[in-house]
Amino acid sequence: MHNTLAKLAEAKIREAINNGELKNLPGAGKPVEIDNMLFVPYEDRLAYMVMKNAGLVPNEVALKKEIACLQKSLADCQDPSNKDVLKKRLRDYNIQYHIIMEKKARR
Repeated sequence: MHNTLAKLAEAKIREAINNGELKNLPGAGKPVEIDNMLFVPYEDRLAYMVMKNAGLVPNEVALKKEIACLQKSLADCQDPSNKDVLKKRLRDYNIQYHIIMEKKARR
């Protein structure tokens, strides 16, 4: 199925190129920035680029940012009761992150 879809997409792209529909597009002739996607699986890169252009962030990226922020807050926190709250939130976010990554690994 995936191979059939890829062939169909390839045929549509070639048809558009032959009809001149892809001329004078913004960014034409410029390299696509993928250096910030080196660790994104190849099959997910297009989806990530679309999300990025729409101002969206994948859940696992948002969770990683929140985890880093919580780790810093926890390191800076002096109040034991606040530390407990931060630890619980950090544990919950880590669990969510690992669930997402495990689902991705199973694909």
